[in-house]
Amino acid sequence: MSITSTAPTPPLHAVSLRQDAGVIGLVGLAHMISHFSQLLLAPLFPWLKEEFSVSYAELGFLMTIFFVVSCAVQALSGFVVDRFGPRPILFAGLSLLGLAALGYAVSTSYWMMAAFAVLAGIGNGVFHPVDYTLINRKVSAPRLGHAYSVHGITGSLGWALAPALVVTLTFAYSWRVALAAAGVLAFAVLAVLVLHRDKLTIKIVPPVQGAPAADSSLGFLKIPAVWMCFAFFFCYAIVLSVVQAFAPEAARQLHKVPLGLVAMCLTIYMVCSAGGMVLGGFLASDPARCERVVGAGFGLAAVVALLLALGSFPAWMVPVLFGVMGFASGIAGPSRDLLVKRSTPDNASGRVYGVVYAGLDIGQAISPLIFGVMMDHGQFRGVLLGLALMQGVLIASAFNVRRVRRTALAPAPGTVAG
Repeated sequence: MSITSTAPTPPLHAVSLRQDAGVIGLVGLAHMISHFSQLLLAPLFPWLKEEFSVSYAELGFLMTIFFVVSCAVQALSGFVVDRFGPRPILFAGLSLLGLAALGYAVSTSYWMMAAFAVLAGIGNGVFHPVDYTLINRKVSAPRLGHAYSVHGITGSLGWALAPALVVTLTFAYSWRVALAAAGVLAFAVLAVLVLHRDKLTIKIVPPVQGAPAADSSLGFLKIPAVWMCFAFFFCYAIVLSVVQAFAPEAARQLHKVPLGLVAMCLTIYMVCSAGGMVLGGFLASDPARCERVVGAGFGLAAVVALLLALGSFPAWMVPVLFGVMGFASGIAGPSRDLLVKRSTPDNASGRVYGVVYAGLDIGQAISPLIFGVMMDHGQFRGVLLGLALMQGVLIASAFNVRRVRRTALAPAPGTVAG
């Protein structure tokens, strides 16, 4: 049976555009802060390296700590979300991210930074189970593609905002002021969500007695497509980690890019990625082509990475190429999320997204250890070639999800759709 029949079914009654837009906007705002918080430290590596007298590999280990903790929390938080609902979990996550940013700002040693990276990882781990549960349960079916698009756009904007804000404030004041401002922003967004908390409430559906494995607490783990999605996000995370932490600096070394343009590379990548997701939201309206959209997007991104590794370009051209790579990757975003939705049994959104997106955290935890060492040894071309290789692997992973999708288990009879 096709996995389409096992996806969580949004409410069948008419839902107004205003109601859908309210949910999508609030979830997107929270998602922006999650991604914003993931990228607070990487743009500050040159300053932190000098402040704490550490290597790039040691700074990369801070990211590893963050994502290892986030991975563990993400896999567990999916069960908590399905049991207690997403709203209180979302508020707790935002609070921890705000506290962690303020903690970074007052840190006086590398190990203090590491401790607050643990706190930030706990806060970050709740977002994907929370966000996709809210979207799949509260947004009407005709607007799901656009909901995924907005969700991805706000994430990319969060990534774009982080280097733009913290680098600017660091140049103007100090890295401590920059990180304190990031904490204030997280709490400001939390206040907005608390004011509109009624839009984030869902009805908890109790489990069905005697339901088969696909609807039990752990039965979804028997669905092969769930694990293919996990593998896809693991590879996707390595791509993200390289782009965020190392590719701009590698390109600077290879193409003699001025330091002021390096932070622009990442910001331009993320802004263009958000633009690509707008187009990707329309392309995702046809589920039958989502694998082809993912393949085309990451195929173009891999070509750009190869050009950066092997070509020779003037400094001004490097941010442009990062923009093209970001736009191509962004087009694939909504179709990527649709692949996961089609692998999700009824009433298991939190659990499935928690496990699948744990692959994202594991990849981002491992990647800095590998590519940070490559950077320390001056293998800048190898970093960009590795980026292109992983983008190529993503194409094969997307089509493998399609290949195994039909082996999913059918939902339990009488299961109440979310």
